[in-house]
Amino acid sequence: MIDFATVALAYSILAILLHLLSSAIVVWRYRSASFQKHPTRVTPVSIVRPVCGLDHFDHLTLRSSFSLDYPDYEIIFCCADERDAAVPLIRALISENPATPARLLFGDDKPTANPKLNNIVKGWKAARSDWIVIADSNVLMPTTYIDDLLRCSGPQTGLVCSPPVGCMPIGFNAELECAFLNGYQARWQIAADAIGFGFAQGKSMLWRRELLDGSGGILALGAEIAEDAAATKIVRSRGLNVRIAAHPFEQPLGPRQAKQIWHRQLRWARLRRVSFPMYYVPEVLTGSALPIAAGMFAAASINADPLTAFIFIATVWYGAEIVLTRAAGWHISRTSLIAWGLRDMLLPILWIQGWTGNTFTWRGNDMSVRKPVTVETLMRAQS
Repeated sequence: MIDFATVALAYSILAILLHLLSSAIVVWRYRSASFQKHPTRVTPVSIVRPVCGLDHFDHLTLRSSFSLDYPDYEIIFCCADERDAAVPLIRALISENPATPARLLFGDDKPTANPKLNNIVKGWKAARSDWIVIADSNVLMPTTYIDDLLRCSGPQTGLVCSPPVGCMPIGFNAELECAFLNGYQARWQIAADAIGFGFAQGKSMLWRRELLDGSGGILALGAEIAEDAAATKIVRSRGLNVRIAAHPFEQPLGPRQAKQIWHRQLRWARLRRVSFPMYYVPEVLTGSALPIAAGMFAAASINADPLTAFIFIATVWYGAEIVLTRAAGWHISRTSLIAWGLRDMLLPILWIQGWTGNTFTWRGNDMSVRKPVTVETLMRAQS
């Protein structure tokens, strides 16, 4: 006969220990990175930034492309439509910064089912360097951006990337998105990288051109509906590792709508479920909601006070997240605790919905996670 109280208690304790361990790993990574030296080599780098419309803080994020403390880099902005709202800003930035080599390319070819990747293809082909960074338009680049990426490269590294760290939220909905991005997703990605099991994240990706070209070229990223999932599989197929930047880069959020946040998280959940199903299954056990419920059930089974169990687990769980957030320098506010709690209550619902559909909308494009494409098919479509 199964003793459900014992199982619940064991699960709750294990979940708490994993949360504490992953938080400690991130704190250690941030503190140890402060003592690392920047790379001494200087190699030409091309930065490819796809743009589509204007976000709230694009005047900051796109401008940051021109403020990098690196002696030899170029910027290639890619846009599908010359009438795009971002075009006047980009042209003004290029005009204001003549000392930095920068171009704006247009073109709306559709060799893959991924609109973002389609926008990137022309920039990859036009890049002059052997090292190429693909960076979303909403990434805020610190002056050390290129050095921070190059620092993580090495003989066993096939790709260096960075998950987004939410900052500058406006309103509670944006606080909730910070909760998803920072203490949950960035924490797990950094912890996975620390044990040699990094996953690519499409916000910032540093490639060696020869590696991707030797694996089918830029179109090979279209073999999955998400280019970062394809990147992970390509790098691992070569026996190499995906590494995460020691200090992940910030993404200013501005105002957000609740529907917008949910649809984005649901899109990512469905993409993870299709691309890495074995890793998606245990996601239901993450977050504090189920460990707290299990701890309260176990307490009630032995005639202890469930409320005391709730207070204890919540204090330990969110106390660790406070320490992590402050040590990493991530955003925290008076409403952060409420946002973290709501996030954890939503995670099981999000996990279930991740199983229940295959479609999503990205920047007005109706897409499906069920569109398997081979690299050979993509290459034939481009030829």
